[in-house]
Amino acid sequence: MKKSKVLFYALFVMMLWGTLFPVVKLGYSAYQISTTGDILFFAGVRFTVCGGIITAYTFIKDRNSFREIKHFYAPVLLSGVFAVVLHYSFTYLGLQLTASSKTAILKQIGTLFYVCFSFLFFKEDKLTGKKLIALIMGFLGILAINVDANGVGFAIGDLLIICASFCTVFANVISKKVFLHVKPITSTGISQLFGGVVLLILGKMLGGSMQLSMDSSIFIMGYICLASITSYCLWNTVVKDGELSKLFIIKFAEPAFACVFGALILREDIFQLQYLIAFLLIAVGIVVVTEEKGD
Repeated sequence: MKKSKVLFYALFVMMLWGTLFPVVKLGYSAYQISTTGDILFFAGVRFTVCGGIITAYTFIKDRNSFREIKHFYAPVLLSGVFAVVLHYSFTYLGLQLTASSKTAILKQIGTLFYVCFSFLFFKEDKLTGKKLIALIMGFLGILAINVDANGVGFAIGDLLIICASFCTVFANVISKKVFLHVKPITSTGISQLFGGVVLLILGKMLGGSMQLSMDSSIFIMGYICLASITSYCLWNTVVKDGELSKLFIIKFAEPAFACVFGALILREDIFQLQYLIAFLLIAVGIVVVTEEKGD
């Protein structure tokens, strides 16, 4: 895949993920989500539907891919645990306590960790000078978004989102290794279906439920599922062939999109100096790493 196409797909995925932060918050209100059980059940519905659709599609279009995966169910399901069960448990609980725009930025902390230590997972994924500059820009952007009168601080909601960010890293490392043997879309469908069912069970055990109705709120869940299916299939396709450290630096664009859509959809206040500084630092990091030679 050409460098320009990888960049376009990755940025398109970041835009879709950026829209999901405020739209999920809309879903909380539309479906009367209030308790921890409700939140996990809501996430379970999302990924059971998404995983079911992707799995059904791949089974119909490419049944042979399911023969390839039979020897790799353990890592595929483990990916589902990190990417869906743990990641979205932390994210959805954190979203209750933290603004969607800030949530998207905090989720990049795990990315920073990976870029520093990517060589521990993949020998060919080395830390270069330009990656280091991009890493510093991204880290400064995250600090900028969390500065207040008392300095840099992190609340409980922030810490939950940071935990989610590390789950994302572990899931992508596992997935990239699995994609050497299994087609990305097939793995995506199975891991999401598994993770979604686990979340449904956990949510139900905690007394969770959703108030479903056939009114305009159905479009919220429809968009969440459509955006999730499109973004994860595209992301895992570029992860298969791309260099994770560079893709993760491009992932710094996700909070920029989340802030913009948070303002448009939820009317969150993003017109603050620290947000502007964060956006500029993140943008510089992306430009630096995508200009690196050797792709």
